[in-house]
Amino acid sequence: MKISDLIKIGLRNLNRRKARTLLTVMGVVIGTISIVVMISIGIGMKKNYTQQVMELGSLTTITVNSSGGYVDDKGNYTSFKTEPMNDELVNKIMAIPHVKTVVPLISTSAYLTSGKYETNIQLYVIDSSHMPAMEFPGVTMGALPTPENNKPIVFGSDALMNFYNPYSRNYDSKQIDITKDKVNFGFNPYQYQMDPKKKAFSVKVEQYAVLEKSNNYEFDYYGYMDINYFRHLYQKYVSTLKAEERKKALAAVANYSNLKVTVDNFKNVEEVQEAIDALGYQTDSLAKLMAPMLSTANMLQMVLGAIGAVSMLVSAINIANTMIMSIYERTKEIGIMKVLGCLVRDVKKLFLFEAGMIGLIGGVVGITLSYIASWAINKFGGPLFQALMSTNYMYNPENSKFSDIPLWLPLVAAGLSMLVGILSGYYPASRATKISAIEAMKTDG
Repeated sequence: MKISDLIKIGLRNLNRRKARTLLTVMGVVIGTISIVVMISIGIGMKKNYTQQVMELGSLTTITVNSSGGYVDDKGNYTSFKTEPMNDELVNKIMAIPHVKTVVPLISTSAYLTSGKYETNIQLYVIDSSHMPAMEFPGVTMGALPTPENNKPIVFGSDALMNFYNPYSRNYDSKQIDITKDKVNFGFNPYQYQMDPKKKAFSVKVEQYAVLEKSNNYEFDYYGYMDINYFRHLYQKYVSTLKAEERKKALAAVANYSNLKVTVDNFKNVEEVQEAIDALGYQTDSLAKLMAPMLSTANMLQMVLGAIGAVSMLVSAINIANTMIMSIYERTKEIGIMKVLGCLVRDVKKLFLFEAGMIGLIGGVVGITLSYIASWAINKFGGPLFQALMSTNYMYNPENSKFSDIPLWLPLVAAGLSMLVGILSGYYPASRATKISAIEAMKTDG
């Protein structure tokens, strides 16, 4: 039997019993929708978690802190201080396998004023030669500091938004335009007592750079400065303090307060982090934070996929039942085909084709409806998902995509639905080939 004849006869048989074919196809449609939508919800949650964690920083970055604490096996919080961070420690960490770069930082705060408005921002002090390793986003204005010109001060895209008037009743806020408004730079005037005979330290910001919006909190809200220029200005600031305060102020920035360690691959972050922990320093990484979240998302995705698989199993049973009924009704037709010289394998192919078409049609329709269902979930599912995920502080329903269907998912679903149809029709098809042509010709109908 030619392939064209097989297709023509198969489609004609399906069309001849429209009601039964439609009901069987609907079973596959429901199974396909269940699998695609359920898995898409798991994928959406995983992407949502990843996206929101990445907004806090890079997944391949480890922050090494000079002091901090940890919770022991009994649940007790223990604080500790390690040895001062210096260049010797930087070299030790650089020798750890999979470490790409180690950027030493001094973390402090900067005091900015513009007329009657003021604000404080977190300031990272860094050697300008290390700045390319920070992987900054693009610059919207100005230029990053370099060893040749270390005076530009780098501001995150939103670092200049929250200026306020401390003398107003409602703390009137203002967004500063650094290209038009005069901005003065200084250090926290309330941290150490100043010498009353000296004026508070402040310099006008003349060279600067503003970073592009990146959805990375540190790049959007922090400030950055070259370490040599920082020490030059900080020394002037210290000279305005009382004599007994100067030693404390200098000691506060004498050593590095943080190290930013970049790992070559996300998969190696845990290994590198354990190696640094073994040196006696406290480490933090977004990869460590995200690991249990991804584990939960993977487990939920498996559970949802299993629910969809049950629906597909039911549709498989329905296809098998439909094909067996079809054999009983077409026994004489099968006998005629054999008498006319059709090979056993042709009869088998015919029933497998019909079962596969039921699966394919149901899969295509199910995939189409899955996209509609996914759109509806993303459009109207906010309140439900907000209630379900309200205990997760990382969850932000306003910027979340609850259901995400990647390109591979509908292709896999279409192939799976067709495969289910073929497998479900295999036993009925095999049974049809065993029908005796002589006995089949004696059958009525």
